[in-house]
Amino acid sequence: MRGLRRLLDWLNGWLTDYLSRPIRDFEPAAAYSMDQLRALLQPGDVLLIEGNLRISSVIKYITQSTWSHVALYVGPQPGARGDDPPVLVEAELAHGVIVSPLSKYVDFHTRICRPIGLRSEDRERVVAHALGRVGHGYDLKNVIDLARDRLSRTSVSATLKRGLRALGSCEPTRTICSTLIAQAFQSVRYPILLARRMLPCGDLRSNRIDDCVETWEARHFSLFTPRDFDVSPYFTVIKPLPVVDFDYTRLRWAN
Repeated sequence: MRGLRRLLDWLNGWLTDYLSRPIRDFEPAAAYSMDQLRALLQPGDVLLIEGNLRISSVIKYITQSTWSHVALYVGPQPGARGDDPPVLVEAELAHGVIVSPLSKYVDFHTRICRPIGLRSEDRERVVAHALGRVGHGYDLKNVIDLARDRLSRTSVSATLKRGLRALGSCEPTRTICSTLIAQAFQSVRYPILLARRMLPCGDLRSNRIDDCVETWEARHFSLFTPRDFDVSPYFTVIKPLPVVDFDYTRLRWAN
């Protein structure tokens, strides 16, 4: 049993190291400066990232999306020093849940998604929830389960009907980037993607039962991927403005 455990630990370490390596000659579709991002980001904003690691390609493939990573902007924390303090909470394969500076993703293709109408007190709770997970480990099994679920012929809804309510290891101290942030928003019951459900209401005198009460049901947080924040109708996309005095007729084309 110990030998098997050591083998599994070695395989997990090897896979983590392999997937954490950057892709050679990776070029982002677009990139914003740190000043552009800093001018727009607010606590509670979700930053989508097109990553440059091997695991990024895996996630983009299984989710059929540009976005392979997601971080929550929490802003500079009390006592932070310097011009580039840690302001993003994220879950990384090699390091687990950490707080990172904004400069980390300056040369990456990113998108800002802002929750619509989120109350200030709930925004603070979302930020606090994410910060409270710093130090937690990465749940590689969640990624593997997502891949198996997305690539199988069985839909997510059919999977849930079979009794599987969550993906991953189900360990409370392990998470992935999208799960971390989905759980933070669900802690204040803010929607990301919802399923519409009708509860029956009836006329007791006629014994007639009709579907007439509309309710909404949230997915389990372990089922979310980075792209879900992009397609969610409850998040608006915030794009940095072009450089000052932008004039497309003055661009110097190479061809």
